[in-house]
Amino acid sequence: MVEWTDFERNTIKDIFSRIKYDVVGPAAFARCLVVYPWTQRYFGGFGNLDNAAAIKGNPMVSKHGTTIIQGLDRARTPTELSVLHSEKLHVDPDNFKLLADCLTIVVAAQLGKEFTGEVQAAFQKFLAVVVSSLGRQYH
Repeated sequence: MVEWTDFERNTIKDIFSRIKYDVVGPAAFARCLVVYPWTQRYFGGFGNLDNAAAIKGNPMVSKHGTTIIQGLDRARTPTELSVLHSEKLHVDPDNFKLLADCLTIVVAAQLGKEFTGEVQAAFQKFLAVVVSSLGRQYH
């Protein structure tokens, strides 16, 4: 069981209240597909993913990126997402960590100097819990 401080809980709520889902989600997901091109293999139905410009301009990438952020904010049951990604989609669980890293970079860029070390620690703790929960179905 993860222990959360009031600061951590409030920080996570604050981050999600301040980020623009339709900007952060697509940017983080697109960054993941560009930086880690092997992750593209799960999105063959998304059309043109040939280069960074195509990925950033792809409406399906944008939509899925927004869906990811909405799922994090709504705290959908990790079991439901884990089953979907492991049993139906067969996504390598290491990709969740890659996406979490990209999300941290994009959130940091959006929040600027307000993304202090303490804020980052709380956000990365949250993402680590999500990534761990998503990976449980694989074991």
